[in-house]
Amino acid sequence: MPTPPTDDAPHEAGQLPLELGHTPSHDEADFVLGEGNRLAFLHLMAWPNWPGPLTLLVGPAKSGKSHLARIWAARAGAEVPQPDDIERLAGQGGTRPVLIEDVDRPGYAEDALFHLANQSMRDGRSLLLTAREPVQNWPYATDDLKSRARLATLLRVEPAGDAELSPMLTKLFADRQVAVDPRVIGYLVPRMERSPAEMVALVELMDRLALARGTAISRAIAAEALRRRRAARGEDTEGLGWEGEDE
Repeated sequence: MPTPPTDDAPHEAGQLPLELGHTPSHDEADFVLGEGNRLAFLHLMAWPNWPGPLTLLVGPAKSGKSHLARIWAARAGAEVPQPDDIERLAGQGGTRPVLIEDVDRPGYAEDALFHLANQSMRDGRSLLLTAREPVQNWPYATDDLKSRARLATLLRVEPAGDAELSPMLTKLFADRQVAVDPRVIGYLVPRMERSPAEMVALVELMDRLALARGTAISRAIAAEALRRRRAARGEDTEGLGWEGEDE
């Protein structure tokens, strides 16, 4: 049996096009509301009537945290500082809302975040933090910042269920300005890995395969993308029904 091509292997129509990047929409109208994010959405939309100034939004990569956080930031007129600006913000004080994304990723000074959290609590400044990991797993040397984060209103964004996957896939294709037959979406949903990060990778690969062939995204392309992604993870690739199908 031939070795499955990797994601970057040349195709019979030529090399896969380079990924030139795209800009995901963070507009409120494009947000897909579902059971996994409903409570978080309702809480953020209730601003400024929050029970306290600190809110922590936790969820896996590509789960929609940034989309939801940016919707709130636009509504609240929040500042979204770079890591080097956080200490300055805390020192200046004030009550303008602040969004800090991915506080559990490298790049932030622990003492600066701690001072900003203290200033937020002292002055009633709305502060929204996002993270992939729960507080106990944050990579900080002391418990100072984590102790403040534990006082925040905790919201979780859970992976999407079947009913939400279709509109999420449609949105990812729309971010790339690609229209896809609903039958292709229907083919993907029951066969794909239930992971936001995998969904993004799958959409990217299908877009590249279609560009390489100069065709629209068909079920055959969707099946080939599924097969390639499964093969890359060392999983069974049988039963996808992609060879020779054009619809």
